[in-house]
Amino acid sequence: MPTPAELLADIPFFALLDDSERAVLAERLDTVKVEAGKTLFAIGDPGDSLYVVRGGKVELFFKNDTGDRILLETACAGDFFGELSLLDGGARTTSALVVEELEALVVDRGDLDEFLRLRPAAALDFLTAIARRLRQTSALLRHTASRNVNEEQEDKRTRVMKVADWISDFSGSLPFLFIHIVIFFVWIILNSGPLSHTEIGGFDPFPYGLLTMVVSLEAIILSVFVLLSQNRQVARERVRNDIEYEVNLKAELEVAELHQKVDVLREDLLARLETLQRAGRSPGNGHGHGHDPEHGESVPVS
Repeated sequence: MPTPAELLADIPFFALLDDSERAVLAERLDTVKVEAGKTLFAIGDPGDSLYVVRGGKVELFFKNDTGDRILLETACAGDFFGELSLLDGGARTTSALVVEELEALVVDRGDLDEFLRLRPAAALDFLTAIARRLRQTSALLRHTASRNVNEEQEDKRTRVMKVADWISDFSGSLPFLFIHIVIFFVWIILNSGPLSHTEIGGFDPFPYGLLTMVVSLEAIILSVFVLLSQNRQVARERVRNDIEYEVNLKAELEVAELHQKVDVLREDLLARLETLQRAGRSPGNGHGHGHDPEHGESVPVS
């Protein structure tokens, strides 16, 4: 298993340090071991540290408003997680479940201050990685809200509903119209004129009372099947409206949350950079001031 310093070299944030700086930072880190099946932390728990995985696997997840379990990431050896709470000192935004025995390095805020003191430019890399993870989270939430209305309804249809849908669709088609035109034409021809006196005709003389009764019964039966199908279509539209509402609501919530997180992270990083810049301009840092003969102003010199 790699040493803490070697492990930090494989992490993009800490790869900016040289070997000696990584060794100094690695000496400050603590190591934790957690058995499989244990919850490392739950959503809403206070947190001021991130974890760098040396061995094992951790699932990062949360549950949405509908109770679905959304798996954001499975952290393995070399991965890190928990950086949001480290930067803003807020509560955990996900839960972490250990699925394989975990051994991880713990980076707290003091360790981060030491790291940024050594490499202030790494703050931008922190912001880039966090933005990438927020984008992935937003994409996952959008997919979880997208349900197929047809899939929601098709699997729940009974045989009667399938027959009703087929009859309703067919009764509104041109083949259905043409078939009935042919049947009515043949019926009237067989019961009118010369053919009405043959063996195959004359079973329903004018005014075609039998045909009228058959058409009335067909209309009643078709209307029942059409109403059944329409009721199912209304239920489908209700599901579609619910899905559209969920999509819009989650999109609005995610946009608002992303704005808040980015604003907090930006303020925190700018404050840290300003602190580091003030420390770099302090009198004891080995810098002096010279004189700019052209402008008459003092300029810093080393």
